[in-house]
Amino acid sequence: MPELTKRQLLTSGAAVSAATIAGCIGGGGNGGGDQFHFTQEQSREEQFDPVVSNDAYSFQVIQLVFDGLYEFDEGLELQPKLATGEPTVERDGTRYIFEIEEAAEFHNGDDVTASDVAHSFTAPVEEETENASEYDMIESTEVIDDYQLQVDLGEDPYGPFELATMGVTVVPESVRTDDRDAFNSDPVGSGPFTFAELQENEYVEIERWDDYWDDLEPNLEQIRFEAHEDPAGRVSDIRASNTDVIAGIPNDDWDVLEGEDGVSLHSAESPTFMYMAFNCNEGPTTNPEVRRAIAHSFSMQDFIESNGANVNSPMYSPIPPVVNEVWGFPEDEYQDMLPSYDPDQAQSLLDEHAPDDFEPIIITPEGIRAQLAERIATRMDEIGYGADVNVLDFATLVDTYTSGSADDYQMYLLGWTGGPDPDYYLYSLFHESQEELNQGHFYDGSDGFHDAIAEGRNSADQEERYDIYEPVIREIVEQLPALPAFTQDNTMASRDYVQDLQAHPEVTRNPTLVADYTNVSME
Repeated sequence: MPELTKRQLLTSGAAVSAATIAGCIGGGGNGGGDQFHFTQEQSREEQFDPVVSNDAYSFQVIQLVFDGLYEFDEGLELQPKLATGEPTVERDGTRYIFEIEEAAEFHNGDDVTASDVAHSFTAPVEEETENASEYDMIESTEVIDDYQLQVDLGEDPYGPFELATMGVTVVPESVRTDDRDAFNSDPVGSGPFTFAELQENEYVEIERWDDYWDDLEPNLEQIRFEAHEDPAGRVSDIRASNTDVIAGIPNDDWDVLEGEDGVSLHSAESPTFMYMAFNCNEGPTTNPEVRRAIAHSFSMQDFIESNGANVNSPMYSPIPPVVNEVWGFPEDEYQDMLPSYDPDQAQSLLDEHAPDDFEPIIITPEGIRAQLAERIATRMDEIGYGADVNVLDFATLVDTYTSGSADDYQMYLLGWTGGPDPDYYLYSLFHESQEELNQGHFYDGSDGFHDAIAEGRNSADQEERYDIYEPVIREIVEQLPALPAFTQDNTMASRDYVQDLQAHPEVTRNPTLVADYTNVSME
């Protein structure tokens, strides 16, 4: 059962959450010098052991130091990396046999072996790390020989295994287990860059590994990662050439940077789902007509256009558009099903189905979601009802929305990020087992609603899973336990001497500095 993790639950305006200790900005701007400076939008937890780390901003470093068994390409599809190709699948989708690249080796010269891959799959569960839920469907592993590994799941297949779990980041078992604390701060991987220096809460430096086993040869020699939590500060730094690339462009600064000489902008839709959930446990919002009325009372499209059009895109279902591109659910149909802006209809439905003194409590984190809550309150006030907006810190918000009490809230705004599989969104945010964990709407659903979500994750056939999930998505759009709001973009700005930089849909893959489709350089 997935737990709420920092790489999934969206607590702030960034694509994922992390600690917010500001790092020092050293400055690059050397227009082709040896060191490439990347300014992260939030600070790292400084955990660089992939088995332990559950922080997106540490993983931005990790993904350059380590290789995965498979890795996400620019279209959010897994491609073989340390694996020679697709696995052999047996036993009705519950057994996978992987073949490992014999040329692959770690930075210390040790070969990457099947034992290392097996350890990478099983260690998160055995050590009960925050990443355990990503691998706890694995029942056992068997090392066939140095370069072949068998992975057995439980009695049932696990639907997201081929779209997500196979992308395990591979660590050297012997080095890691010899001294885990040392490995966490000075890791050894098999990726194109080696770990060079860590100054905690200041910067991390990595260097090109000239003996990289793969054919890819990075153009960049040295990378420095520094964090800057202040958006205005990041914008100032890129405008002044104090850094080469910044991540996380504020919506209001997009036009400023777009018109700035010597600056280029980069953007990619991310697999995020920002939403407003309704209390379906008790109170007036247990009535779907009240939920529809509130959705009719304001225009989500107008809100996005005025508050976030540069860095956000509208959503029409709980499946992010970038994920929907992989699966092909009928998004246009869902858009037509959602209530359009119609204040007269909103007032009519509330007059019929809500108490005369209905003034719902909306709880929200700060940022753009608080702005959305205020917009809803304003529009509801215009039709004679109003709403009470409570902006809460994240810890208080979690304690509150999981209560299911109408005295605490009728609506809450949050967000979620996952991978390219519907299970990440449907199971975590709508299955009954996740009540009081990842969700606080307590939606009972129709007969078979929760069974279908569970059935979808226990099938290995994508066409079969599509047929299972589509009615579930349709019911969510129609009954509105959660109203889709928008998906966030992963954004970067670079100086114009930075060549071939592309934004990746998955925040942990930014910056992708060397891949089959790009090789960043400074010229």
